[in-house]
Amino acid sequence: MAVFLALVFLMATFATPAHAQSPIELADLQWFVVNDNVMGGRSRGGFESEDGDLRFAGITNTNGGGFSSIRSRPILVDLSAYDGIRLKVLGDGRRYTWRLTTDARWRGREVGYWADFETVKDGWTTVDIPFSRFVPRFRGVRLPGPQLEPGNITGMGLMIYDGQDGPFELRLAAVRAYPPRASD
Repeated sequence: MAVFLALVFLMATFATPAHAQSPIELADLQWFVVNDNVMGGRSRGGFESEDGDLRFAGITNTNGGGFSSIRSRPILVDLSAYDGIRLKVLGDGRRYTWRLTTDARWRGREVGYWADFETVKDGWTTVDIPFSRFVPRFRGVRLPGPQLEPGNITGMGLMIYDGQDGPFELRLAAVRAYPPRASD
């Protein structure tokens, strides 16, 4: 059974390449949990708001899936003026995955775009994930396409699927889109 919990999670205001205020402000993403028990797995995970951060924690078990995730309810965000996603995280030394969705479909089913990132144990890190690193997947299987369309983001998510058993904990302090780098 999925656990539904509305979480007010504000995306900070960011500057566009022209340094104007961006229209991007995501409030109340309404996160929900999807663990590997949807396919007979044994991992457990969830989230809570803690001191203004989102705390994603649980235990992965690779005997029957090996993943835990949280995902947003449907949204519609145009990030075409940006180069990627920037996360501020407090890690545990494990590898995590940021997930985006669009209206892209494969055999009528939603395509997820995944990009892995490493964390530092007990250390805050700012992670930049260029849109070019997001790989189309369906239920973990890599697809040949379609390519991510940043102008049509319909969902976001955080996942752990690193092939390891054991406890995990990641604190997410900020999610932003970052602008293109200035040319020299």
